[in-house]
Amino acid sequence: MGKITGFLEIDRQDRKNRPAGDRIRHYDEFVLPMELEQVAKQGARCMDCGIPFCHQGCPVNNIIPDWNDFAYRQDWASALDVLHSTNNFPEFTGRVCPAPCEEACTLNIEDSPVTIKTIECSIVDNGWEKGLIQPKIADRKTGKRVAVVGAGPAGLACAQQLARAGHEVMVFEKNAKPGGLLRYGIPDFKMSKHLIDRRVDQMVAEGVEFRTNCAVGADIDAQDLVKDFDAVALTGGSEVARDIDVEGRDLDGIHQAMDFLPQQNRRVGGEDLGDVAEILADGKHVVVIGGGDTGSDCIGTSFRQGAISVTQIEIMPKPPEAPEKGVTWPLWPAKLRTSSSQAEGAERDWSVATKNFSGSDGSVTTLHAVKLDEKMQEVPGSEFTLKADLVLLAMGFLHPVPAGPIEALGLELDQRGNILADTQTYLTSTPKVFAAGDMRRGQSLVVWAIREGRQCARSIDEFLMGETGLAR
Repeated sequence: MGKITGFLEIDRQDRKNRPAGDRIRHYDEFVLPMELEQVAKQGARCMDCGIPFCHQGCPVNNIIPDWNDFAYRQDWASALDVLHSTNNFPEFTGRVCPAPCEEACTLNIEDSPVTIKTIECSIVDNGWEKGLIQPKIADRKTGKRVAVVGAGPAGLACAQQLARAGHEVMVFEKNAKPGGLLRYGIPDFKMSKHLIDRRVDQMVAEGVEFRTNCAVGADIDAQDLVKDFDAVALTGGSEVARDIDVEGRDLDGIHQAMDFLPQQNRRVGGEDLGDVAEILADGKHVVVIGGGDTGSDCIGTSFRQGAISVTQIEIMPKPPEAPEKGVTWPLWPAKLRTSSSQAEGAERDWSVATKNFSGSDGSVTTLHAVKLDEKMQEVPGSEFTLKADLVLLAMGFLHPVPAGPIEALGLELDQRGNILADTQTYLTSTPKVFAAGDMRRGQSLVVWAIREGRQCARSIDEFLMGETGLAR
């Protein structure tokens, strides 16, 4: 590394957020970027540790020490090249990835990891600002045609890699715009959608064709794709949400998170909501069931809509504030994490089970709950209630929707209901049909979707051409 003693001389610094009282008034991004000179100093903290455990933590195998060194030297073009060699969309992961690389950083043994996520985001944002990111058009065309079903991060990564290999790629997306959960799940205040738009423009310039408002299985037959294309990649999401089976679940005002979040994203994006009933938190006491990222997004959105109060409950026990590094490092540890949305004023409680809902005039007004002990058993006498004019269910997702290409193509599923395909070939039980992302692995992170999309593209390229030059 260029600054061998940097980790001894320079303290960890990270991006700051705008004050909560200001940011909840709008849906714009609120993370304040760091000056490049400060980013360079943070890059100098990468300690040439011999074994880069950050590689183990990063699903896309980012070559982190190399671009940290380029950042330290302020060679931003070289840093960008290294960054893009493993990740098609670092501006996405630089905003919404939980940064398992930082948990794996050797300096995290002392709770001061390199600010890898911030450096990554700064490199790519600077690349866009300076005009360093341009379409990469294939030198030759193969004459092979590939259909990609689903325009989320897995589908976008897969399509871009295949187009750069010279194939003719058509992406089928059921929604009005590409992006999947990047566009319709993750709120704008965490990731502005213009970031997706400019990548889509880049991909179109590289030869990718997008067919939006086109649901495979409804607007187009899945069997026709298999007939008309040389290969088909299924990269849809895991969209069957986990529900709760208790008395009162049928009351008005109880909704799945993914019925609530996309509506607000469509409002911000100027899209028509159609004839669905609007779900709004304005003037309501909101309860969010589920303590993960989706629940956190519901909190931030509810505050911005004008909720009176937001309470988040989680059935699992409260995680430790400081994990035992000798046991957990360099793996992703269970520890108490507070998101920017939770820090905006949400009440949080753990070891809580929902017993039932009650209401008046057909609408929910109260959530009835009970505390659980360490054995997940109800604690006698611990029953309590919460005001609840709006209940949002954010308890995760089970598997992809069976209807559509899965049933039409008779695809074999694994025990969890995901498409069965291994991580070497990504080939399904039907010839010419591949699967990647949440549709194959189950609900996961954006960074895992990008990894699987890239690897699936490499497998398809090898399947079509007998060899491949695409990186794995």
